[in-house]
Amino acid sequence: MGLALATAAAGAWADTATPVGLWKTIDDDGKTEKSLVRITDNGGVLTGRIEKVFDPKRQTAKCDKCSDDRKDQPIVGLTIIRNLKQDADDKEIWTGGDVLDPDNGKVYRTRLKPIDGGAKLQLRGYIGPFYRSQTWIRVE
Repeated sequence: MGLALATAAAGAWADTATPVGLWKTIDDDGKTEKSLVRITDNGGVLTGRIEKVFDPKRQTAKCDKCSDDRKDQPIVGLTIIRNLKQDADDKEIWTGGDVLDPDNGKVYRTRLKPIDGGAKLQLRGYIGPFYRSQTWIRVE
């Protein structure tokens, strides 16, 4: 019975090998849970918005370090991922957009790739040749 449930669960993740869904963000240290981000698809273009921040001190925080239209906007509800589209050459990757780090206000070119059958999401943000990576965990 346990093996059947595990097999069914693995099959369910395989059907969700897309960035669309609700994700628990994990900081660069690989341990610290930061927020919940919901990624949605609007006509083939992905957008991600912060739904919840885990740090109680940051519940009413604003993006004071942002320098674009998100400056001084509340962190909860903030769109941090914009304009990602499925890569024409590699259908497992979404690129072409950007991600905002509300902690420092920096905007990075980004790439998303579902891993572990869609149970996790690898987010990589680039500035020039340099990049930062995070692995997020699917909530739903």
